[in-house]
Amino acid sequence: MAEILDDELRRRTWKLLQPGDIELDGLVLQTEFDGSQEPEMHQATVEVGELIAEYAGYEPTDTFVYSGTDDSDFSSNQHQGLTLDDESFVWECQQLLRDGSFDVVFYFEAGADTEELLGAVREAGYDATAIRGDVADPDDAVLDA
Repeated sequence: MAEILDDELRRRTWKLLQPGDIELDGLVLQTEFDGSQEPEMHQATVEVGELIAEYAGYEPTDTFVYSGTDDSDFSSNQHQGLTLDDESFVWECQQLLRDGSFDVVFYFEAGADTEELLGAVREAGYDATAIRGDVADPDDAVLDA
């Protein structure tokens, strides 16, 4: 599936994962959803966010989605998965309209089992590619489990 990710998106995703307060990995969900299918895209975002939470060691029911529409510091297509207890970071995503359909770029702590997560996301029916944040070159970042 590595061939489905174009160079630009792979590099942009990898750059989002680069040095910060925590080590991150990413997941790119490529959809056929166009701008008129926002409810379906939102549902896919929630479903994949719940899988990320699960593989990061959280009970998905102990997390919630904080959306860009709730905060002027976020864009309207930016969302975070946070814990209910203390609003700790679980995942974040950006929904990008590209060539008439949405790609959703998720990032999350590298401690999650990214290979297993990728398998679960694909098993759920999504076209996805994982991006490792711990490599020095974005050309080596695609994880194809």
